[in-house]
Amino acid sequence: MPSFRFALATVLTVVLAAFAAAGASRQSFPTLGRLTVFDESFHDVVAPDVRIEKIAEGFTWAEGPAWVRQGNYLLFTDVPENTLYRWSERDGISVFLKPSGLAGPNPGTLREAGANGLYAEPAGTVVLADSGTRVVARLDPETKLKTTLAATYQGKKFNSPNDVVRRSDGAVFFTDPPYGLKGLDESPVKELKFNGVYRVDTDGSVHLLDDGLSFPNGIALSPDERTLYVSNSDPKRPIWMAYSLDAQGDVTSKLVFADATDLLGEGVPGLPDGMAVAEDGRLFATGPGGVLVFDPDGKRLGRIETGTAISNCAFGDDGHTLYMSSHTLVARVRLKANGLQFHR
Repeated sequence: MPSFRFALATVLTVVLAAFAAAGASRQSFPTLGRLTVFDESFHDVVAPDVRIEKIAEGFTWAEGPAWVRQGNYLLFTDVPENTLYRWSERDGISVFLKPSGLAGPNPGTLREAGANGLYAEPAGTVVLADSGTRVVARLDPETKLKTTLAATYQGKKFNSPNDVVRRSDGAVFFTDPPYGLKGLDESPVKELKFNGVYRVDTDGSVHLLDDGLSFPNGIALSPDERTLYVSNSDPKRPIWMAYSLDAQGDVTSKLVFADATDLLGEGVPGLPDGMAVAEDGRLFATGPGGVLVFDPDGKRLGRIETGTAISNCAFGDDGHTLYMSSHTLVARVRLKANGLQFHR
């Protein structure tokens, strides 16, 4: 009996030490923001007393967070500054890649020369919407070399790829608004008459899925990969679309998933932009006022706010931390929900 008690005490000591070490490794950062509840089920997603933490600041327009599990670090971009940053709990913030997009002088036609949205792949590589170079590329974080996945549609250059998501079979979906071009739709170097939503298959073929959105922006896939979500960052039509996909990835039907028109107003920063999906199908969508949380049917549950426009978000750490690029800063919040990509 004494030996059993000794063994039990030893196990408990080890477990408690592990929990203590885990807590010690997570630093305390300044808090900001608040939560807005639209439906009581929002508390199933995030605790009412949760801390929203500011982990880095000093950026012109932070974008495209992606958590790289192989090294336990966050990558995100500052699009106007043409810089890709790396952040980790242990090492803090550092410049990871500069230039992140266009290499060489700006020809005078670009509004934003840097890379924008990122998506971390299971193998450790990162798919990158290279707004400045006007391509979709794959970045190897080890060598920092980029490989172009798609650069044109029907022989015409893309406008400025904005955000990307990868399906489990390797197909890549992305949006292509004109935000990276001076003059936007009136830019003299804009070769496509529309702003599209696309799929790039593993053989390199490019397929147009929709050409009817004015400013397609953020993009995400449902847990079963049969629904594609796309945000439209237009104050005249601030919506999120849901596209039903067949096995190939072609659109079979589409509908307006949610509308944020009623949330627009003075002092409410942001428009529909980047998104992340939880394993239970809840959608975390940046929009007016912060990150809006929707259930799989489009019901608005609540909003996570930092006080500034939030451009994009991604799950990180163990899958229960939501990282948010928010104008001049990057923030994070612990959730009860779990990130989808941590189970793929």
